Formats: sequence, C-alpha cells, structure tokens
Amino acid sequence: MDLLPLMTSTDIAARAPEVAILPIGSFEQHGSFLPLATDTIVATAIAAAIARRHNVLFLPPITLSCSHEHAGWPGTVSISHQTLSAIVEDVRASLSARGITRLAIVNGHGGNYVLSNIVQTANATAPGSMTLFPTRADWSKARQHARLDSNAHDDMHAGELEVSILLHVQPDAVGEDFADGDHAADDRSMLLVHGMGAYTKTGIIGRPSAATAAKGQALLASLAQSFDDHLAALLAKP
Repeated sequence: MDLLPLMTSTDIAARAPEVAILPIGSFEQHGSFLPLATDTIVATAIAAAIARRHNVLFLPPITLSCSHEHAGWPGTVSISHQTLSAIVEDVRASLSARGITRLAIVNGHGGNYVLSNIVQTANATAPGSMTLFPTRADWSKARQHARLDSNAHDDMHAGELEVSILLHVQPDAVGEDFADGDHAADDRSMLLVHGMGAYTKTGIIGRPSAATAAKGQALLASLAQSFDDHLAALLAKP
C-alpha cells in the first residue's frame, strides 16, 4: 500500500481536484512495539484510502505535531501549537493561490487539540472551506464496523485500533511483543497536568493484544466511506 502520494503535476492538472487532503500525524512514543511515526502512518493510511475513493489532492503528511504529553519518552519530538497552526495556514494559502479552496485535515494524533480551532476559524471567515476528519462519531462508527473489542476511552494509545491499522498497512513495523502489551488506565483526569507518564510506564494505554490486520482493513474501509459526508459538506453550495 502506497503511504505517500505518487501523483505527478500532470495528473493533478488533468484531474483538477477541488479538495485537498492533508494528513497530520506525530513523532511520539508508542511503546516497544510500534514506531514513533505511528500516528503519521495512521493519518496517511486514512488519507490514502480516501484518495482511492475520491478525486482529491492527496498531500504528503505533516510528521511532527503537538506531542507534549509524551515528552518523557526517548525519541518523542514536538512542535508548538503556534507552529502547527502556521504550517496549516501556509498550506491553505498555497492551495488557495492555485484555486483549491477546500481543505480536509486528516488527524492521526489525539493531542492535536488546536486543529479544531484552526478549522472553526477558517470556516468563520470562509464558510465550508475546511473540515477535520475523523470526528469522534466517525471513529465510533469505524470501531463498530470493525468489531473492535475495546472502546475509545480504554483503547487510548498504541492499542487495538492503532496496532490493527499498522498490521494491515505496514505489518513489518509492528513488534511481536504487542500481544503482551495490554495496560489499563481508566482514570486519566489529570492527563493535561501530568502527561502520559503518570498513567503508564510502558507508554501503552489500551488492548493491543486484540489487534488484527482484518480489523485494520475494516477500520480504513469504514473511515473512507464516512468521509463522503465531509466531502459533501465541503462541496455544498452556499
């Protein structure tokens, strides 16, 4: 599965897409069995599934974002929310200059809270110009479609959902010890104060042992279909 866009400039000129898809991931710890780039792989896999279904401009991912809650683990790298906002705005402006005025952000990292504000601000000045995908409802529908054993709260990080997607799209990136990685931390009320380290020593919160490649495939199929509603909203006439 291609995780980076391989279209040429000639392809884009011929297809003339009206909507661009921007995956945003992170570079943060995902325990001992998933790579630091997991969220980027997930976001890009979702964007690629959308691009196979729709005529969109599939952009390369933003690979660093707001991972400050994981700062205690080696390898994690963050940028500020101001920097992330500036990058998205620069991308939006560049696209707009070439006539693509609608942008869908595909977010693979739950800690990128600022993306909601970016989308709200964009739509306040240019209604219907930007969407943030997947929403909680989109993820919930995908979990049900894939028949995941865990729920979104319990399976927060490097669990059943993320491992399943990587087992499907990039299985060589998943360590065999994922089957022994389950860790529960139901009460995380002070996460923003103390970070992940207060709730897990391994960096895992979830049930990776329940992951399968088939679930990963079903998750992506459901998300690609759910994006239809977001695309319709972006293309709707005022």
